Amino acid sequence: MFFDPTERRRSHHPADQRREEKRFHHPDLTKLAGWRAMQIEGDLPEDRLNEERRWALRMGLTGADTIEDKSIPTFARGELPHFAGINTFLKAPYAEDVLEVANYDATVLGIPFDGGTTYRPGTRFGPQGVRKISALYTPYNYEIGVDLREQMTLCDAGDVFTIPANIEKSFDQISRAVSHVFSSGSLPIMIGGDHSIGFPCVRGIAECTSKKIGIVHFDRHADIQEKDLDERMHTTPWFHATNMPNVPAKNLVQIGIGGWQVPREAVKVARERQTNIITMGDMEKMGVDKTIEMALEMAWDGVDMVYMSFDIDSIDCGFVPGTGWPEPGGFLPREALALASGIAAEGICGMELVEVSPPYDTSDITALMGTRVIVDVLGALVSNGKMGAHKKFIDKPVSIPHGEFEGKRWSNAT
Repeated sequence: MFFDPTERRRSHHPADQRREEKRFHHPDLTKLAGWRAMQIEGDLPEDRLNEERRWALRMGLTGADTIEDKSIPTFARGELPHFAGINTFLKAPYAEDVLEVANYDATVLGIPFDGGTTYRPGTRFGPQGVRKISALYTPYNYEIGVDLREQMTLCDAGDVFTIPANIEKSFDQISRAVSHVFSSGSLPIMIGGDHSIGFPCVRGIAECTSKKIGIVHFDRHADIQEKDLDERMHTTPWFHATNMPNVPAKNLVQIGIGGWQVPREAVKVARERQTNIITMGDMEKMGVDKTIEMALEMAWDGVDMVYMSFDIDSIDCGFVPGTGWPEPGGFLPREALALASGIAAEGICGMELVEVSPPYDTSDITALMGTRVIVDVLGALVSNGKMGAHKKFIDKPVSIPHGEFEGKRWSNAT
């Protein structure tokens, strides 16, 4: 018996919907996100991809004669292959001259600092861990129909020079770096490091604007006590951030808090300052969409910008073992990504991804999750037209001398 294509009965392809005999036990494919995403891809440009390929050939030599794909250079340049090349985030251009960050929509900053850690160290290796595994990703997301390479510009400015033995000097370095990037108009994306960096990161933005800033903080821990072990540690950033006049405590929203690792000292401060806490149980009962709605309403109430802080330990430690203070019962990965994207959809003035600790990681899965949070946030900003929305609020840009030792001998500079 030969197959007769005119006798097909089980096709659900939109091209076959015109047939008189239809089966309706599956939904119409044209109503599925997968079909719509397929159509959107056809409208995305490829100009920057082609430009990158020409650049790769110019910088890395044309490939050997036996290579049939003439876009492949001799030396690895650009996105491919994923296992080769220099580790920048998402293989973005390295802005060795930090004045160049002004030419990009967003700038990644590594902050390799774990001097505020009170239990397991290792987050100083977080920036490189995240950069390394980020090479696995392409700039294109099928489901949301966004190609970061074509629809925005991104660079990696490398790491802030932190001082391992001195918290306050490191904080000053971090604030200076973030202020520089923010003042340039580029969106600062910080990869930590432990959560103590939250304070200097927000301070770096706050000193460049007279406008008010709200904070949405994803975590299992409240991180708002004044001191821990007599210092400003990774449990204290929001106490000090909300001491700044343009960072109101009432606009701090903490999502995912709970379990057996929330110090009572932090709870007392949260109550006194009337901050907002949405526990993991609250999120489960309300659902992701309602949680996003409430968090945005509270964080944006009377402010001009919102900063996002994402602690990787807000996700259940079964999925992210490589962190300094693991806690069961956190977000599922899909919940975390949906929440972060939903907050970013309204626009952010900066973002930090903290507490990835590669020495405790397994198969780079914690660093991979951190990478995914960042690219999903960037994708949400692009797809909702919010990339660059922070620029109009930079009314006190910080001017930092550049190349002050230019023309001098380094021996004289030291």
